[in-house]
Amino acid sequence: MTHSVTPGPGTSTDLLVLHTLRCIGFSEPASVAAATGLDVSDAESELIDLAVAGFVTRSPGPFAGWGLTDAGRAADAERIADELTAAGARPALTAAFERFLVLNPELLDLCTAWQTRTFDGAVTMNDHTDSAYDARVIERFVEFDRRAGPVCAELAAALPRFGRYRTRLADALAGARGGELERLTDSTSSYHTVWFQLHEDLLATLGIPRR
Repeated sequence: MTHSVTPGPGTSTDLLVLHTLRCIGFSEPASVAAATGLDVSDAESELIDLAVAGFVTRSPGPFAGWGLTDAGRAADAERIADELTAAGARPALTAAFERFLVLNPELLDLCTAWQTRTFDGAVTMNDHTDSAYDARVIERFVEFDRRAGPVCAELAAALPRFGRYRTRLADALAGARGGELERLTDSTSSYHTVWFQLHEDLLATLGIPRR
């Protein structure tokens, strides 16, 4: 099968789609396409082929979507481990992951600051009616993103398929700065969602169980 999008040296398109589904969870082809950079039709075609192989399955109904089978999860773990070994990328990826972990608590604090506010010691939901407060939090995200950029670059240098996360994070932040407030924490394409998926990808790639 030939596609117009190449995921990067060392990662075949079918593995990219399989592993993306592993990291983002139960999804429709459009979400897989957005995460991988593939066309929706190409992502769906790969999902169908993976289903024939027994690695993914589609659940019908009003909440239809694709998910990994047990065989698919096992195949992904094996192939991702082989990819990491073949690229000789474990030391570089591990070092970048350590820097990611330093940033991770700060990102979670920023998400909390965006979703809630404290008045007289009481925590309430942020209703986003105070534009000055929201602007300050967004600028804190911008400053955070400047420091996250080099870590993302290290990850992409170790394994090119990680490069897509930088694009997705930048798109989410640009959307939020342009008025799409849900793009920070409250949508499937939000900064927080992409960061969470990057964390999941790092754990899966390095074979580290999530605690």
